[in-house]
Amino acid sequence: MSMVLLTRKAEFSAAHFYYNEAWSQQENERVFGKCANRNGHGHNYTLEVTVAGEVDPVSGFVVDLKALKEILNREVVEVYDHRHLNLEVPEFRSAIPTTENIAIAVWNRLNGKIPGARLHRVRVYEMPDLFADYCGEA
Repeated sequence: MSMVLLTRKAEFSAAHFYYNEAWSQQENERVFGKCANRNGHGHNYTLEVTVAGEVDPVSGFVVDLKALKEILNREVVEVYDHRHLNLEVPEFRSAIPTTENIAIAVWNRLNGKIPGARLHRVRVYEMPDLFADYCGEA
């Protein structure tokens, strides 16, 4: 059997700001610019989740697509959508919700929860021209 990569997309809208509590306001503004505004700003994020597995000879699928969609919705979309990430999502109380950190957090939420497939990559688009990939610990 051949290993196949399958990618499913999901979308969510969320607000965030960048701010390091250990730094002064001036340092936060120097490093993060307008994104250091603690009132936050929003994005329409696109999430791509890629799983790896062998094609089932009976179904022709790597993974149950309906189950994958339900897992993405339950573990990520329902938790992040229309939320202020800094204020409402537990993993961002101690981590700045950068695109990179969101990708890692999504990985942690999904890893080991997709029956019949191995999580291969999480890609988070903050904007059409800005995204981060995370492939787990090397």
